[in-house]
Amino acid sequence: MTIKVFDQTYEALAKSLDLRSQAQALIASNIANSDTPGYQAQEIDFEKALSKAVDSGGDISRVKGEIHNQTNNVVREDGNTVDRESEMNKMVENQLLFTAAADMVKKKLALLKYAISDGGH
Repeated sequence: MTIKVFDQTYEALAKSLDLRSQAQALIASNIANSDTPGYQAQEIDFEKALSKAVDSGGDISRVKGEIHNQTNNVVREDGNTVDRESEMNKMVENQLLFTAAADMVKKKLALLKYAISDGGH
């Protein structure tokens, strides 16, 4: 009998943290290049793939984000497609979701620590 210390929920949260970190870096790059002529804003999609892996019991560790150019209908005269206000909103939303996932990981680890310590005895 094998005992699995980290369950699927923990694995999904950990993968979410990794992918949200990637998303944050991509959003920051978009903002940093908002004045670069010809720069194409990019985004990373991973929510559907992660949800599918969780629902199907698949290998969560293999989930990857798909990076592609945004289709936001914003094209300035210099060819840049960054909507700075939209990117700032995405950054805040992504940070909130990252923080929520990190808090859930902390709680799961605290429960594990409690169980290991025999319920505090």
